[in-house]
Amino acid sequence: MSSPGRYHLLLASGGRPVQHGWWIRSEVARDKFRRWVGEYGSMPGARVSLTDQDTGEVLASWPDQG
Repeated sequence: MSSPGRYHLLLASGGRPVQHGWWIRSEVARDKFRRWVGEYGSMPGARVSLTDQDTGEVLASWPDQG
């Protein structure tokens, strides 16, 4: 079984997953990240994170951990 994609995007609210997706290309995943922040950023307790599944590195998160 092949992987759905290297880049995993997760939208969570109140610590629970709401929506997620996987993309093969970094550019597409980063564009989706920006879109999700714009579309879902006003959701109470919303958190959006983009992770490289190959390295485990969190590439972007919103809101920023600061």
